[in-house]
Amino acid sequence: MNLLNMDSENRVVLNCGGIRHETYKATLKKIPATRLSRLTEALANYDPILNEYFFDRHPGVFAQVLNYYRTGKLHYPTDVCGPLFEEELEFWGLDSNQVEPCCWMTYTQHRDTQETLAVLDRLDLDTDKPSDEELARKFGFEESYYNGSLNWWQKTKPKLWSLFDEPYSSSGAKIVGIVSVFFICISILSFCLKTHPDMRVPIIRNITVRTSHNSTAWTLDKTQTNAHEAFFYIECVCNVWFTFEFLVRIFACPNKCEFIKSSLNFIDYVATLSFYIDLVLQRFAAHLENADILEFFSIIRIMRLFKLTRHSSGLKILIQTFRASAKELTLLVFFLVLGIVIFASLVYYAERIQANPHNDFNSIPLGLWWALVTMTTVGYGDMAPKTYVGMFVGALCALAGVLTIALPVPVIVSNFAMYYSHTQARAKLPKKRRRVQPVETVRPARNPGRPGAQPGGPRGGPKSLEAGGPPNKSNMKQNLDVTLNPNGISTTLSQTTGNDLQNNPKETSLTTSNNNMMKITQSTNRGNQHITCSGE
Repeated sequence: MNLLNMDSENRVVLNCGGIRHETYKATLKKIPATRLSRLTEALANYDPILNEYFFDRHPGVFAQVLNYYRTGKLHYPTDVCGPLFEEELEFWGLDSNQVEPCCWMTYTQHRDTQETLAVLDRLDLDTDKPSDEELARKFGFEESYYNGSLNWWQKTKPKLWSLFDEPYSSSGAKIVGIVSVFFICISILSFCLKTHPDMRVPIIRNITVRTSHNSTAWTLDKTQTNAHEAFFYIECVCNVWFTFEFLVRIFACPNKCEFIKSSLNFIDYVATLSFYIDLVLQRFAAHLENADILEFFSIIRIMRLFKLTRHSSGLKILIQTFRASAKELTLLVFFLVLGIVIFASLVYYAERIQANPHNDFNSIPLGLWWALVTMTTVGYGDMAPKTYVGMFVGALCALAGVLTIALPVPVIVSNFAMYYSHTQARAKLPKKRRRVQPVETVRPARNPGRPGAQPGGPRGGPKSLEAGGPPNKSNMKQNLDVTLNPNGISTTLSQTTGNDLQNNPKETSLTTSNNNMMKITQSTNRGNQHITCSGE
């Protein structure tokens, strides 16, 4: 019998989320400096009647936590989200890095998801209109906004920025975005068409020549061709819009340093500036030799196509995919360069082994071009091996190129699918979600001798008994706090009533939820009612 009592004293009952667990106290001492290793009966979540500790936490995670104390191995439940599992481990005072290797990949998936969502937040793919408070915080007007002292420019600046930089913020911003895309397309189309021979105008000059009869004659000579004047006016109109748009955006931007650092804004600035530089050079440097080379720098204008990423979330995701796949792309280029050098050297010496009067590989640098074209499976056919050994090297080069290019491609496709699926999921999320405020029930300190003490919480708190008096008695206040000790120790409480009670002492027996008998003895002495509670 004593052994059974000692065993029951060494056990502890833990109620987590309504599910009761029972273990030994020594088991909880295996991992020191944790919440379960410091359990005492003085804690607020201890229920002396039920003799258990109650925790309003996730029961599924707690089962794995308790198993960690028993076996020393922490496993991750697959039916629980990763952040919730981390929060529970933090509550119990455990380290999340102790998760077993078999569950580590599954457990860390939520971290990759959180990184992906953080990247999508930086891409600014949301089309929701921000609130006035968010705009004030973004532009640094938060203090003036709360004081209600916004001036005209502080009210207008966020509207201008949203109008020209956020195409989906309003109907006016959509119109501005359509106009911007229209001028970009017209500018790129004009830049391409003005190089077509049918779209150029020849420059003809008269030349005086001497004939065989010692006389002079005039003839026409075409020295060069220039683009039609219509393209010049089209570019002028387009660049007027680009200049106006750039000036408005730089004056209305929240942070000018961040604005200048942006790659798209830098391209816009350089492309617009190249047009005005081209005008100056045509005016003052057209007579210089090789002045046409300066037109090469106008190719920067075609980079305006990247401005379309501001209007398309798909292009943003594609660019971000290449950024996220930088390691795989670098690995691809490395293996391509390695294979190109190896197979260029092999084919150069392979073509020299046999007699080959039509050898196309006169040097290894020429073989580099052939290896690049072969490994990328393009195959122009301008160079080809003629000997059997060279053909064998060419076959190996083609196979190696297919494998080298095919291996990193699934990783890039997977990254794009991941970003795209998360973007679609974010777009389908409800915009307004109900927020649940965490509420902690504070248990008052026990004070059995205090008259009129308020009852405690639903679990583990002191229970209240109300002794009903005669209905014709007024000013009757009989709130009674009774705490039953599981060990059977009686507790005496006193209560003062508004009127004297002349009733004889009487006894009442109650049965608790633990099947313990509780005897209540009531007596009255000079207006003070004494009630003695004893447990059996």
